[in-house]
Amino acid sequence: MSNMSQHSTSFAAPEIAAAFIAQSRELLSNDYLPKIEKCLESLSDTDVWWRANEDSNSIGNLMLHLSGNVRQWIASGLGGAADHRVRQTEFDERSVISKAELLGRLSDSLREVDIVLAEFDSTRLLKRHTIQNSDVTALEAIYHVVEHFSMHTGQIILLTKLLVKKDLSFYDFSTGSPVHTWHEPETQT
Repeated sequence: MSNMSQHSTSFAAPEIAAAFIAQSRELLSNDYLPKIEKCLESLSDTDVWWRANEDSNSIGNLMLHLSGNVRQWIASGLGGAADHRVRQTEFDERSVISKAELLGRLSDSLREVDIVLAEFDSTRLLKRHTIQNSDVTALEAIYHVVEHFSMHTGQIILLTKLLVKKDLSFYDFSTGSPVHTWHEPETQT
């Protein structure tokens, strides 16, 4: 590798690490969470706990699971907060916890995670951590959480579409370019 290539790589690494953390924070708090919030606007508390069959998860279970996962992997795993998670209880829950309470729990967990990520030293992305009995780097932990949150957000969107039988209109294509609309509250017609 030439001296110029080595210099360019070492110069870009801190910027790339900081951009990775910033984009992760953006996706969790300003993309996925607002989409879940928009889904909940169309659903009753009972809808949130509907499941296709006993082996499937409800939106409520998925929200409990997301809250537990982000907190365990980031707030505890990277931030050092106490980890009291009992993962299986997230899937075993069958009582109807209100969508407001579920959203409050998830929002609180994401705020805690966002603080950890905002204060995270990006030069420590390759430092190893033990999370859920797995030996992972901080980068792997963050990447896992973002990917995992995205996957379950998609499941929540699909379940919502099945329940409300309509397009959730996350994008407006009327101008020819996609405009994000999931930040806007649903209008009553």
